[in-house]
Amino acid sequence: MIKKILLSISLVAFASLSYSADKVVQLTSLDWPPYSGKTLSEQGASVAVAKAAFKAMGYELKVSFYPWSRAVALAKDSSSKYAGYFPEYYSDDTANDFIYSEAMGSGPLGFAERKNKSITWSNLTELKSHKIGIVQDYINTTEFDAMVANKSLKTSVTTSDTKNLLKLVNGRLDLAVIDKNVMNYLFKTDAALAKKASTAQFNKTLLEDKKLFICFKKDAQGKELSKIYNEGLKKIDITAIMGQHL
Repeated sequence: MIKKILLSISLVAFASLSYSADKVVQLTSLDWPPYSGKTLSEQGASVAVAKAAFKAMGYELKVSFYPWSRAVALAKDSSSKYAGYFPEYYSDDTANDFIYSEAMGSGPLGFAERKNKSITWSNLTELKSHKIGIVQDYINTTEFDAMVANKSLKTSVTTSDTKNLLKLVNGRLDLAVIDKNVMNYLFKTDAALAKKASTAQFNKTLLEDKKLFICFKKDAQGKELSKIYNEGLKKIDITAIMGQHL
């Protein structure tokens, strides 16, 4: 009898653990403050939104942080434990490989520039003579990325927004593509950038107010999790959560 009771308890405990494991979602992200970052409050604005949406549906979200290219590659790897990655902008190419969630907020994408070399433009073709910094594997806008691909624009590639801004303030770039909230955060918190924060500004012409998404694997689990997450988004105040961290 005792053995049967112990066996029953073990089975219940195992079932509970299995259920708990089924309710944990693993995603990758990058250090992209104030939207995401291992050391940020609630791991950043986008992570706070994602966690709240999953929590509203009874799920726990765990986020692992990597350099951007690695974060995307791991999310795409069919053998990895990760169900997707975020935050991401929309692109048709990425949509071929991932299932996009509903939008989880947005951010103003444009250019950082030096105050003593402000640039006025209304069409990207007007920027052909300027050297523009971009970050490796970042999606920007369809038109801009197409012009980068066909070399209509002069670009310099780095691996982070911080490096891009450092090149800008040191006179090695004319413009640096960046989200305005990211730019403001880095100029406030990065010691090297803070020294020269007064020399830079956000260009007054916006590339686009970019919506942010989670990209889920294109498989049965990804399809199910995207539905769960999208339903969770309806249950939370995205604007209020984002506002607490931006």
